[in-house]
Amino acid sequence: MSKDESSVNPDSGLTPETVPAWQPPRVSRVSGGSSPQVEKALADVRRKIYPRSVSGIFARWRIAMVFVTQLVFYGLPWLQWNGRQAVLFDLAARKFYIFGMVLWPQDVIYLAVLLVLSAFALFLFTAMAGRLFCGYACPQTVYTEIFMWVERRVEGDRLARIRLDEQPWSWHKFRLKATKHAIWILIAWWTGSTFIGYFAPIRELGMGLLTLSLGPWQWFWMVFYAFATWGNAGFMREHVCKYMCPYARFQSVMVDDDTFVVTYDDVRGEPRGGRSRRIDHKEAGMGDCVDCSLCVQVCPTGIDIRDGLQYMCIGCGACVDACDTVMDKMNYDRGLIRYTSGRAITEGLTQGEVRKRMFRPRVLAYMAILSLIGIAFVVSLATRTTLRVDVIRDRGALGREVPGGMIENVYRLQVINASEEPLSLELSASGVPELSIMTADTHSSSVTIDAASNRLMPVVVRAPVETVTPGLHDIELKTVAHSEEGDETTVVEKSSFYVPK
Repeated sequence: MSKDESSVNPDSGLTPETVPAWQPPRVSRVSGGSSPQVEKALADVRRKIYPRSVSGIFARWRIAMVFVTQLVFYGLPWLQWNGRQAVLFDLAARKFYIFGMVLWPQDVIYLAVLLVLSAFALFLFTAMAGRLFCGYACPQTVYTEIFMWVERRVEGDRLARIRLDEQPWSWHKFRLKATKHAIWILIAWWTGSTFIGYFAPIRELGMGLLTLSLGPWQWFWMVFYAFATWGNAGFMREHVCKYMCPYARFQSVMVDDDTFVVTYDDVRGEPRGGRSRRIDHKEAGMGDCVDCSLCVQVCPTGIDIRDGLQYMCIGCGACVDACDTVMDKMNYDRGLIRYTSGRAITEGLTQGEVRKRMFRPRVLAYMAILSLIGIAFVVSLATRTTLRVDVIRDRGALGREVPGGMIENVYRLQVINASEEPLSLELSASGVPELSIMTADTHSSSVTIDAASNRLMPVVVRAPVETVTPGLHDIELKTVAHSEEGDETTVVEKSSFYVPK
């Protein structure tokens, strides 16, 4: 029985020719040991990949994205805004500073909407261009690219690294390995320190790092993220993309024949094989693929794109650059491996026709939903009030008669000032005749609250006995805030006023 025949379930009624392309090969059991398929899979996991350096338009795009993403990541915590860090997620104070905006735990709805936006953006980009984010902007890809650049500068390109690893240990090998790892650790430590700088003031963090006066948790998370960067980008690399990242697994349900992905043109390339540049390969019955395997050597995940689209492909385009270089040397047309769709290969569509088919109903639906949620999100943020007031009844003193012929109820006001300037508050109450309000500590209806702060204050609401009847009355507590620039914000909260019998 042939290999193809052994992968078909005899009970399914399918012959090797009728097995669907999407159906994985059936793993047969081998008595006395593991199956060949399992052994091959384990060998692939243990195999170390030595990506070859490549130049081309997509390589330049990847380098540009490394610079852009790291400029934002490393530089953003150092920006200042109104005398503070521009972007700071202060978990201890439970405040998130994002430039001129201050978010509190009560604003968690914005985080939920942001997650929904991210999910739909993921669906949209994957339906249009596969794992394009993975190939150019994913932190795992970016830091792997940085670490591999260091590795090439220290140890050399692919063949030099292979020879070095095969050599026995010597002073020369130790020196190269130690230099590489020292640079890796410095980059990882800088990355971990910067990441912590988003959650603690980075200037104070830098001084604490220099004086070794950081707290235990700061040391722990700094070491943790530095170690994770060093391990993921230096050692695990493609294993994160192939085996750990969930995106690699569920992208297949969002990719179809019209998705723009890295594709090998098997119609043009097959049958492949080596040849001289002086012969006419078309007359010899050969395709354009010279079977040089450069597309495999430059792949960071070690796959052969000529076997078709695989979930391990991160869409980085390294194989496109390598193949175009070979095509130029052979005086063939570029694009044997290119960004296109599966339908373009089978139906011979032009790139213009492929781009038109990208905007199919599913993609348009994603774009419409993403636009609506995005517009609502921006409008909500732009129109959100910077003053929040929550009224909490004091259950220990529902209602009581006090000297002077007054009925008194006690409340607690949770006031949050989300602006970056102090506010002067004027409190008032309505709903019951001759209702008055004052704070319990200052006995005044005027209060000042600091910028970007919250305050819990008890207030007393009173009404004359002769103007109210026993029972529960609906009232409104009104808070008018005045800023130093003359802006006015009004918040009205409903509550109840209890009059005992």
